[in-house]
Amino acid sequence: MGLFAKIKEGLKKTRDSVVGQIDSMLKSFTKIDEELFEELEELLVMGDVGITTSQKICEELRKRVKKQGITNPKEVHDLLEEIAAEMLEGGQELNISTKPSIILVIGVNGVGKTTTIGKLANDLRRKHKKVLLSAADTFRAAAIEQLEVWAERSKCDIIKQKEGSDPAAVVFDSIQAAKARKADVIICDTAGRLHNKKHLMDELSKISRIIDRELPDADKEVLLVLDATTGQNAVNQAREFKNAAGITGIVLTKLDGTAKGGVVLAIKEELDVPVKYIGVGEQIDDLQPFEPAEFAKAMFDVDKE
Repeated sequence: MGLFAKIKEGLKKTRDSVVGQIDSMLKSFTKIDEELFEELEELLVMGDVGITTSQKICEELRKRVKKQGITNPKEVHDLLEEIAAEMLEGGQELNISTKPSIILVIGVNGVGKTTTIGKLANDLRRKHKKVLLSAADTFRAAAIEQLEVWAERSKCDIIKQKEGSDPAAVVFDSIQAAKARKADVIICDTAGRLHNKKHLMDELSKISRIIDRELPDADKEVLLVLDATTGQNAVNQAREFKNAAGITGIVLTKLDGTAKGGVVLAIKEELDVPVKYIGVGEQIDDLQPFEPAEFAKAMFDVDKE
């Protein structure tokens, strides 16, 4: 299955549910009027695009319909895809040009954080990057063992200490190992507990100080893993983490299991945080770099099922 086909299959539930309803609604109208825009906005909100983003999409649609002199409601569909792609554009590439670069991965329990790290490591290794995994989520039971399994699957080295160790010490060891082994990228599994924001901030600040001291010129990404099936709750979670931890990008998992794919638009537009990877299945190669135009096309491609 090719890349586009995989993303399209992963977005099937969103397309069938949300976009299918939009398509049916557009076909029921004979002209473009305010009632059409109101119904469209309502369907977008129901599809987890969010109120603010839905309003912005409809406002942009009004402008383009007027400017282009469009009168056929069916043509609104292609405009929607076009606007969605433009909204999602920007910042989606990983910034990892230095050697080594470092990626901190955070996320609450249950979102697929460790699995995401393994799949991300595999993707980067396939792109001929030498990847080192850092088991710095030292307090969650079995987190280190889980990461070891993924290190083996993705054929990457792992640096670890015993459970309960200081996470910053693990990161320090990982940086020294990366320098010695000439690794391209260090991926750190870090704690993602939100119940104590101060503790999370303190821990991430300590890790950041170690990185700044040991790798002052390195590119650094802070990726938040979110579960797409939680819809608008994922947006709220991203807002909390953005305020607490200064995230640089989002990895959105479990898109294949939900009709809430529209949440990608809300995250990018309302929080101004780019989605960098999406998870569209269970296999090791089902974590895909985010491509805005491909995503919008896969999401709105209802006529070509």
